[in-house]
Amino acid sequence: MTPTLRRKLEALAERREELERLLADPGVIGDNDRFRKLSREFAQLEPVAVALAEEARAKADLAAAEAMRNDPQVDKDLRDLADEEIAAAQTRLEQLDVELLAHLIPKDARDEGDLYLEVRAGTGGDEAAIFAGDLFRMYARYAERQGWKVEIESSNAGEHGGYKEIIARVEGRGAYSRLKFESGTHRVQRVPETESQGRIHTSAATVAIIAVEPEGEPIEINPADLKVDTFRSSGAGGQHVNKTESAIRITHIPSGVVVENQTERSQHANRDKALKRLQAMLADAAAAKAAAAQAQDRRLQVGSGDRSQRIRTYNFPQGRITDHRVEGLTLYDLPNIVAGDLDGLIGRLIHEHQADELARLSAG
Repeated sequence: MTPTLRRKLEALAERREELERLLADPGVIGDNDRFRKLSREFAQLEPVAVALAEEARAKADLAAAEAMRNDPQVDKDLRDLADEEIAAAQTRLEQLDVELLAHLIPKDARDEGDLYLEVRAGTGGDEAAIFAGDLFRMYARYAERQGWKVEIESSNAGEHGGYKEIIARVEGRGAYSRLKFESGTHRVQRVPETESQGRIHTSAATVAIIAVEPEGEPIEINPADLKVDTFRSSGAGGQHVNKTESAIRITHIPSGVVVENQTERSQHANRDKALKRLQAMLADAAAAKAAAAQAQDRRLQVGSGDRSQRIRTYNFPQGRITDHRVEGLTLYDLPNIVAGDLDGLIGRLIHEHQADELARLSAG
């Protein structure tokens, strides 16, 4: 580890000690918002302090073992034991070095928050819509496993099943951090139910993961930049919804972004939901622009807005799923994955992202 990175770790440890003192201050305790904010920061820095303490113990163990090995009065058996302890301490220090570097990876403020999940049918006609429905159910089942809440905000069903488009809000701690690498084009290879000759078809659907803005930090939107249209809802809600123009479509004129919502009975509630999603989409676009300016060689583009990148293939005849962004990332567990068991796949993507960031830290 370079001296510069070591100093950054020491600064984090010092900040953690400062937070510990602040959290014991009666003035801070009496301020709920500040106490909650500082407590969250303290919790984020606690693993750094733990890792540094373990590193100090490992260094002390190494020094003690080396002293025993170099003691001329120690017999051979003890020197052999010392060699084993030295090897163990060195291995542990190498592990801690990687762990400590991981704590220096910049934290994405959006990671702990909620997200909007958008799935749209691509090339492939009816089969693409069916596949879009399969993808949405895959994410919905994964969300259920995580204890997250999924609320559909708008949908357009396919003629033979699935969805031409479906948009939902996913709420749950850490939801964005787990799903943020899912944006892009997903391709499927399988025999459609309507195929009488048993031929394998290829179709596609696009997925967009858009972070919900952190509470209290909404992006400013000029009302003059908005075109608002109302229309009759085609979604759930009973006869009242279908007889009144309660659904809302908002167009952000400068960017061309269009959002709509039709899940609520009242026009006001639909407008509020649509505006929140518009804010999230504009913030996502701004983050993507900043990320692109910062690095153009990232394999795992987060919030890139590039839905055209083919990121994954689902091959049903072979029961295989391949992520094209990571070399060698092929899993032969397709039935379980589409049933919502995404942890293995997502864990690998997170690991690859961390490896890329660590490489940049070391190079920098």
